[in-house]
Amino acid sequence: MLHNSAPLPSSADPTDAALRQVDVVIRERLASRVALIDQISRYIVGAGGKRIRPRLVLLFTQALGFDGPERYELAAIVEFIHTATLLHDDVVDESSLRRGRATANAIFGNAASVLVGDFLYSRAFQMMVTVNRMRVLDVLADATNVIAEGEVLQLMNMHDPDLAVEDYLRVIRYKTAKLFEASARLGAVLAGAETALEESCADYGRSLGTAFQLVDDLLDYDGSSDELGKNVGDDLREGKPTLPLLIAMARGTEPERELIRDAIEHGELHRLDEILAIVRRTGALDATRDAARSEADKARAAIAALPPSDARTALLELCFRAVDRSF
Repeated sequence: MLHNSAPLPSSADPTDAALRQVDVVIRERLASRVALIDQISRYIVGAGGKRIRPRLVLLFTQALGFDGPERYELAAIVEFIHTATLLHDDVVDESSLRRGRATANAIFGNAASVLVGDFLYSRAFQMMVTVNRMRVLDVLADATNVIAEGEVLQLMNMHDPDLAVEDYLRVIRYKTAKLFEASARLGAVLAGAETALEESCADYGRSLGTAFQLVDDLLDYDGSSDELGKNVGDDLREGKPTLPLLIAMARGTEPERELIRDAIEHGELHRLDEILAIVRRTGALDATRDAARSEADKARAAIAALPPSDARTALLELCFRAVDRSF
């Protein structure tokens, strides 16, 4: 998941003006007669973030020549769905810091965070109906269901040092990449793109989302809390066997392997410095970034058929920036 509010897209991103319109929609649609819902929703959305998923909706509609107002509504919808997953994630993970601020559950409590996450999901579905396109409902209903499956899969994989890399990647595809995929696909759906082109857009989103999460996972072992906007080592504390750890175990010595296994099984951080040293020594961070770069290459190839435009250039640049970031 996203962990900080630093802007990832280029300052010359062609969606900047459109995103301001999306922000207007977000503020309007967040309104609730229940004060606590207003308070928590605005706290979370106001924390910022890179807004990559809304940008994908906007960039693909722009690249394919669609400029109807529905694009603002759909961009806001995917941001609401993403925000709902963050609220639920932080409760499940017992996180206390996100994007450099205290998490909603740390301030308002777990129950309130879960229930406001439910509000955001249901509000998103109310908004989908107003767009009045069955294909949009189909894409987003499928995406939210797959994301939920990904959450459960990740829960099942917690504290399992024997997790296969393919099973780890499946969680990423479900939990993170699926909403990237849906966001890109929605741009094509709004533009009435042919099936083959719609699938290419979806392929871009899926690969970009996978690359983005791989880099997020490596940064948990290669950054500072101030840069990341979350606590370094959170993934290990939660018992998440991410790719840097899986690679380090595969390449490390037997004692190193046992140290990492034990830390994953028990979610212990007292030997975090040693584990960080092992991850770096084995080249696990570089290998993880290489895997992300491979996914970004797939994303770039997927949109080769798009006509030249500022939006297409921004989509290509997004691939580079997603992989080469340090926070």
